[in-house]
Amino acid sequence: MQVEEAKRDAAIRGKKGVSFILAGTVIWIVITAIFLMPNLSLETKNIFMLVSTGMMFPLAVGISTLLKADWKLEDNPLNMLGLIINLAQFAYFPFIFWAFAKSPEQVVLFFAIITAAHFFPYGWYYESKAYYMIAPLVAVMITVVGWTLGASQLWLIPTVMVGSLIILATWVTVENREYATKNA
Repeated sequence: MQVEEAKRDAAIRGKKGVSFILAGTVIWIVITAIFLMPNLSLETKNIFMLVSTGMMFPLAVGISTLLKADWKLEDNPLNMLGLIINLAQFAYFPFIFWAFAKSPEQVVLFFAIITAAHFFPYGWYYESKAYYMIAPLVAVMITVVGWTLGASQLWLIPTVMVGSLIILATWVTVENREYATKNA
């Protein structure tokens, strides 16, 4: 299987990863709710935020089942690349751990920027303008929002992520329809 054919296969069968975007949207809604809780300390909010990410894989599997998206492409030579692209974001987690220890009000900002930026390589993987455009745009937007906030307004960062992920999911869904029609 040639690279272009493997990319088309991954994009069509995996529905360009929309199930993972939707799972991420649910998680960022939970994170928004956590940061809206006035009685929790910032450190507790940060811990709950990081713990909530444990729902990502089970949610994505469930949503993939509902959408009939197949991202386990054992017969596709690019199968492992999708996983590697996703796992690459963990290389940036030392920034989050540093912020947790030295600047707790920055943890949600760093986490949102890392989340947004990690979408960029999926532009190539899924042949998707949505990923190419959203990743840098949201990373910059989150940075600007983060510069303007006080500690009591940190809930705006995950709120921006939720809105951005909804836009990304919608755009990718439109791309999926166009892509499936073009490559049928």
